[in-house]
Amino acid sequence: MILWGAVSCSTPAGRPTGLELFNGKDLADWKSVLADPAVPMDQVWSVQDGILTCQGTPLGFLYREPAAGNFRLAVEYRWPPGHTPGNSGIFTRLNAPFSPLPCAVEVQLKYGNAGDVFGLQGKPIARGQPRFFEIRQHPEGGDIAGISKLLEAENPPGEWNRVEILARGERYRVWLNGKLVNDVSGVHPGAGLIGLQSEGGVIQFRRVTLQPLD
Repeated sequence: MILWGAVSCSTPAGRPTGLELFNGKDLADWKSVLADPAVPMDQVWSVQDGILTCQGTPLGFLYREPAAGNFRLAVEYRWPPGHTPGNSGIFTRLNAPFSPLPCAVEVQLKYGNAGDVFGLQGKPIARGQPRFFEIRQHPEGGDIAGISKLLEAENPPGEWNRVEILARGERYRVWLNGKLVNDVSGVHPGAGLIGLQSEGGVIQFRRVTLQPLD
């Protein structure tokens, strides 16, 4: 068995032990932020047959405790059959004040870009490393710094994908379907919440497993 901490291009673990943030039944303990506060949470997010479905509009996210700075996180998602793949993301180290595109370290799930790592709302990622990019004064995300993915590892639309994130201090490593797709240094440290994004595409989740680390 390959351990989570191993330096490898293959998956760091089979299934991490930890807290199942999504219980497969309902959205207990989750809260939402939406660009249109008049839209109820259950109009965007719903649970049926163990699957969490996000409609993708309006822009926003679900989030919940506990806060974590160093952690292992596994998320399983898919672009459901019959829908055009769109955009979404996994928010980590998410901090208030909340906005529809919050101050967080995002692991991108946008189709074709899954595995990119962003620092949103000015949350820094160090310059000078391969695949670094910046977006200044994004209308929703503010100043964004990011590292593009190393390689393509998404499954075809309709199939489930598994993202695994290992965050320690200023380093983030991301595996997608068992392949190391990003290795990022100089990420802003500190603890924050976990979130799932609503952004322009119907997406489904079935597992969100968090293991905080010392």
